[in-house]
Amino acid sequence: MKSVVLALSLLTLPLPAQDPPETSGQNCTFLAAPDEFLSRESRVRRDAYERTLAFSRALPNSRTTVDPSQIPVRSFIDEEIFRRLQNDGVPSAALTTDEEFLRRVTLDLTGRIPSSADIRAFVADSNPEKRDTLIDQLIASPEFGDKWAVWLGDLLQNAATAQNRSQQIEGRNRLHEYIRDAIYTQKSWRDIAFEMVAAAGNNYDRETPGANFILRGQAVMGPAQDTYDLLLVRSASAFLGISHYDCVLCHNGKFHLELVHAWGVRTTRLEAWRMAAHFSRVTLQGYPGNDPANFYTNSTTVLERPTGAYDLNTNFGNRPNRTPVTIDGRSVASLTPIYRDGVAAPTTDWRAAFAAGLVRDPMFARNFANRIWKAMFNLALAEPVDGLDPLRLDPAVTPPDPWTHQASHPWLLEKLAQYARDNDFNLRDTLRFIARSSAYQLSSRYDADWDITKAPLFARHIPRRLEAEEVHDAIVKATGVMPSYAVGGWADRVSWAMQLPEPLEPRSDGAASGFMNSFNRGNRDTLQRSQSGSILMWLNMMNNSLVTNRVRTAGNPSSAYLASLAANKSNDAVVEELFFTFLSRSPTEYEKGVALKTLVKATTAQYTRAMAVEDLAWALINKTDFMFSY
Repeated sequence: MKSVVLALSLLTLPLPAQDPPETSGQNCTFLAAPDEFLSRESRVRRDAYERTLAFSRALPNSRTTVDPSQIPVRSFIDEEIFRRLQNDGVPSAALTTDEEFLRRVTLDLTGRIPSSADIRAFVADSNPEKRDTLIDQLIASPEFGDKWAVWLGDLLQNAATAQNRSQQIEGRNRLHEYIRDAIYTQKSWRDIAFEMVAAAGNNYDRETPGANFILRGQAVMGPAQDTYDLLLVRSASAFLGISHYDCVLCHNGKFHLELVHAWGVRTTRLEAWRMAAHFSRVTLQGYPGNDPANFYTNSTTVLERPTGAYDLNTNFGNRPNRTPVTIDGRSVASLTPIYRDGVAAPTTDWRAAFAAGLVRDPMFARNFANRIWKAMFNLALAEPVDGLDPLRLDPAVTPPDPWTHQASHPWLLEKLAQYARDNDFNLRDTLRFIARSSAYQLSSRYDADWDITKAPLFARHIPRRLEAEEVHDAIVKATGVMPSYAVGGWADRVSWAMQLPEPLEPRSDGAASGFMNSFNRGNRDTLQRSQSGSILMWLNMMNNSLVTNRVRTAGNPSSAYLASLAANKSNDAVVEELFFTFLSRSPTEYEKGVALKTLVKATTAQYTRAMAVEDLAWALINKTDFMFSY
């Protein structure tokens, strides 16, 4: 009988006096694979375009587009988005229905799907301010903390093991606890960045969890300068959106990055070394001894030496040799820190000086705003998010020829960055401001021509596939069959995947871990999250016991919720409840007809009503829109 309901399920989807000597570029990652760099921005935007196009084919129906002038303007976000659409002559999608909005905003802010009761109550509510009220409720919920702890954990790469220096389970747990507390207490993003970069102490201690961020910056099998360089790359990528320090720490940008990065091509290796010099007094000490009974065994202490500099004296390691340079007519073999804005570090506490430069850097606020925008709109204003170009982002300054502004909406990004500064980089306030905009609340349904040029205009909402943890939790919430996972170093067990401290958990349950791994959740080290799908992902959705055990109406485990539906004699009521529960919407007439036929035929001992409800639940879990926020 599953073949009967497959029709419901399988719908697809200042410059120095002299630069250091130029290196040959023999090991340059850009020269080795230029297309990987040149096409990053276009690949991200093409993926957003194609994902939207493919998903639109799975939508039950289409909605009429409207003139952008008809959309209510609620903030400068809407002013910028809809003015651009009008100027370009591009129609806008209509606003979402209440059902669409409820599902989207609940997933985007909390990582959970709404219940059927939530949907009925929200649709019936006649209060014109109900969307704003809902946003406030979601942002204040415990589930909000769960969702954004995963997001921040990904950004900080919090994981027990790594190819470089491992945090170990206890270090991972300390940083996870810090992340959750930072979100619940509304710690400023500025303070989070400062506390990560300037951290010192043992990585197992609750008072110094930021030591884990520094620990993950240790580069093994090379000189100390490799570690200083990696710490700069990790800090600049996460908090400034500038990953191209990884290039200019090997060679001057000139003759290497002309086609990639306007800022990078003007930046020298010497300038990058001086930035990395902020980390040249870091010491990482492994805890002595290997007594398994000692809590601190395998931990690491991060120290800041009172002396030291960035010495140009290497002939091995992960980067080309570092050799003395001539500055103002003299040979210099040891560098002290200078931030990229020209401010030299004081004689002490160089990492704190770097952290201070970081948070005053205009790129800090732009990076924050750009990453939050992407989390809500599924495409950043400037892509890729870790490839921001400082020379192409200020809307008041024309980029150097032949470059254009990197952001699709330069003034919008700048205004969002200023909004973030004004609210002290408060994550909740920034998300609330975005979620309340009409631009965020546009439907993903669009009946006008859709081409790749329209994706960065945000003429419609760009769908996203749910993250692995969100899919897991949607199945759990819809069926009501709760798991119980043990997590290393935790006394309490967890039932929601969004509460796991890293993507390699739960190590205690192979079926659940394998299911989520098929969604490319990565490991926060060598593999980052990916939205790409796979045959393995679909096979897990159809066959993994995490799914099949939860759509049973009898046995252990089984769904008491689905069993109660099987006992309901009203076929119409059962179908409506199933669609509300799994897809957060009413069925189309076609879908309703298929589902009703399935229930009507379920009258024999060989195919009971309970079996029909199980099949319908399985089919709805396997529908394309179950796995998307749209």
